[in-house]
Amino acid sequence: MAGIGVRLNRIFEKNTLTTNLVGFFYSTVVTVAPMFVIIINLILMEYLLDFASVGYVTRELFSCTILYTFIFSLLTASPFNAVLSRYMSDVIYEERYQDILPCYHIGMLLNIGLSCLLGIPFCLWEHFVGKVPTAYVFCGFCGYISLVLVFYSMIYLSICKDYQRISQYFFFGMLVAFVLALILHFILKWETTWSMLFSLTIGFFVTATLENALIRRYFVRNSNHYRPVLQYFRKYWKLIFTNFLYILGLYIHNFVFWTTDMRMEIAKSFVCNQPYDMASCLAMFTNISATIIFIARVEMNFHEKYKLYSEAVIGGKGADIDNAKKRMFRQLSSELMTLARLQFIISVVVYLICVILLPGEGFSGMTLKIYPSLAVGYFILFLMYAEIIFLYYFDDLTGAIWTAIVFCLVTWIGSLIATHLPVIWYGAGVIAGAFAGWSVAYARLRWVEKNMDRHVFCRGNLIPQGKGKRPSGMVYERKAEQEQKEEA
Repeated sequence: MAGIGVRLNRIFEKNTLTTNLVGFFYSTVVTVAPMFVIIINLILMEYLLDFASVGYVTRELFSCTILYTFIFSLLTASPFNAVLSRYMSDVIYEERYQDILPCYHIGMLLNIGLSCLLGIPFCLWEHFVGKVPTAYVFCGFCGYISLVLVFYSMIYLSICKDYQRISQYFFFGMLVAFVLALILHFILKWETTWSMLFSLTIGFFVTATLENALIRRYFVRNSNHYRPVLQYFRKYWKLIFTNFLYILGLYIHNFVFWTTDMRMEIAKSFVCNQPYDMASCLAMFTNISATIIFIARVEMNFHEKYKLYSEAVIGGKGADIDNAKKRMFRQLSSELMTLARLQFIISVVVYLICVILLPGEGFSGMTLKIYPSLAVGYFILFLMYAEIIFLYYFDDLTGAIWTAIVFCLVTWIGSLIATHLPVIWYGAGVIAGAFAGWSVAYARLRWVEKNMDRHVFCRGNLIPQGKGKRPSGMVYERKAEQEQKEEA
């Protein structure tokens, strides 16, 4: 997210209440605003189109369609995001802008291919086994692919530091969806869930189209060099598994509880667990501010220390390098501690508000029993993700992948065990997995700190690697012996 730090520093440098509020609002806009725009749009549509009056089965079919669309669009995009971001960053650093469109095209092909590989068989099952109408299934599939394209294009706009434009496009797309839903329902007399699903699909497609147009406006030239992009997937395979396992770990506990007796099956295709899924959603929103705080503080504080250390490595003395390294890691520790303190205060306040207000809004006792343990788990989880980002800063892909493996595996096993525990401990798997992943990442950061000089200065090769004949082992030859050989 390098790039918003300059603007945040300009906002916060006056150190007044107004500028602090403006800075927090700006941080929110460039991080989580798209998600909030979608949620607010869904709430407004449900209220104005009287979603509550729809039959229970129809209502749950729509809810599960939206739930699956978001979860699996994120999962299918996760193997590609980190590697393509790395390739984009390297290309921009080397000013090879003509290589960005090949990356965009081949990444889109891979992403859509994987999404269709999972989505088409499910849609066929939904229609032929679940007896869901063809038009409804096709509309849901188009919305799924459109959202895949939205998330995919966001990678490139994020690398280009155009975060405000991302939020604007989401807002415009959801505005189109909202207005279209009203027209379809009140003027054309479409059924409520049909109006909402079709309108959301159009809204996602509009957002994806705007993002695609902006990318093509930024990058006009095309070098048609596709092989280097594929080579990055082989070279940085650890990024593929790190990002995928992290996203999978976010939902694997939900998948486990979808197999319990509490699960609900819709149209013989969709499976969900309403109390647990709602508790997960509340827990995530309780701690979502950690993302805003982390990005804002890292961009304003840590990134500058990291830049100074990098400059010292390039042309500084040994003492300057050591001092810059110490300041950088002190700042890293400070950022982690500050993030934990601020998020703890925010999470406690949000938790109390939810416990007091949500029962009056109709949330069941089961959801509020599960919510506390999941809130703790997501609190630790976001701290763990902050450590993964720091490991990315230091190019420690081994530490990052081990963190993701431990997090996903422990969360899965812990959730299997938690299904046999009392309801209040259903989130124990997330707590155990997040804490295990946090511990691995913290230990790895300590290892990087102790071995930073070796990590930076002892990597690489004196002789370039390549395929072909092995070079001669002759280092030098005395002139006299060489002349004798020539005479002979």
